[in-house]
Amino acid sequence: MPRVYLDNNATTPVAPEVADAMARYLREDFGNASSVHWYGQRARDAVEQAREQVARLIGAHPTEVIFTSGGTESDNMSLFGVVGAARPETLSPKHVITTAIEHPAVLYAAQELESRGVGVTYVTPGSGGVINADDVARAIRPETVLITVMLANNEVGTLEPVAEIGGLTRERGVALHTDAVQAVGKVPVDVNTLGVDLLSLSAHKLYGPKGVGALYVRKGTHLEPLMHGGHHERDRRPGTENVPGIVGLGTAAELAAQRLDQDAQHIRACRDRLQAGLLERIERVTINGDASHRQPNTLNVSFEGLKGESLVMALDLEGVACSTGSACSSGSTEPSHVLTAMGLSKEAARSSLRLSLGRYNTEADVDVALEAIVRVVARLRALSPSYAAAGAR
Repeated sequence: MPRVYLDNNATTPVAPEVADAMARYLREDFGNASSVHWYGQRARDAVEQAREQVARLIGAHPTEVIFTSGGTESDNMSLFGVVGAARPETLSPKHVITTAIEHPAVLYAAQELESRGVGVTYVTPGSGGVINADDVARAIRPETVLITVMLANNEVGTLEPVAEIGGLTRERGVALHTDAVQAVGKVPVDVNTLGVDLLSLSAHKLYGPKGVGALYVRKGTHLEPLMHGGHHERDRRPGTENVPGIVGLGTAAELAAQRLDQDAQHIRACRDRLQAGLLERIERVTINGDASHRQPNTLNVSFEGLKGESLVMALDLEGVACSTGSACSSGSTEPSHVLTAMGLSKEAARSSLRLSLGRYNTEADVDVALEAIVRVVARLRALSPSYAAAGAR
């Protein structure tokens, strides 16, 4: 049975070039990058080369790149670090602005800040999943110390107006963070164009290894460290560097920079082929998210009368891997917070699938997946009392 992987927003396969680059630092150049001897300096050189590769991909200076364990740590470091370092001029509690459609790494961090007495405003999107920059502007207070808005939504793929918000924050002197985990390597990302002070990214979303990521911190941004220990990463993030992982991230970043346009064109064509096929061959389906402000690889679809979890399991038996939303929220019985924030009913949100394509998908993959989805939807709807009742109305 042919197998098709359409869950690239959860994780991507490691590129062969990345695995080859990492192998050397697992087998031969295994030194600690903080050691002064020959082995350590070989490792240090590799870390600094990777720092330059990541910086080039996002338009940053290498000294502004901190290596972390991934997107979640980078997000937490941004929220807790900026709030911890901020000294507001007023006696009011510090204030943070975020959105209702952020990844759990940001949302749960914001909720923890609230439990510590920090004020948090959650801006809601329009029905297409796009945040209005004016709503963010209206939420700014004198005690606001941080705004954090994701660049690309992990469930519906909408691209958020971070650059427009960046213009607001520069005027007000408020730090701006963006979770760009789903955007880096898929769409052009430049920290100066965006006007951000902090940006999170993760290797395993751009064909690198799991367990390593980076945080861009603009020069002059005050950040309190989450952990305390050695003087690694310019005193921002203590702990022995994961040299093989960092090398993998650097190699993945360089490949992404070289292939960005090529990958986007190919992936968008495959995504659009799949979307057109679903709309043509299946009744009562809805595409979620603003099609004009969407990254090229993500397709979120609601199938009336069905449960997303049932679709995922049935498609897996047909050889197609997909999801209902964020992998970090798998197992939750609640409908997607992203889709409900966009105004979908709980029933419609529970009927959704996220189909996310990647560099190694082909048109043949799309055709196999489409046939499987058509079969599964027809079979499950034939067994669904709720769909039969909807058809009778």
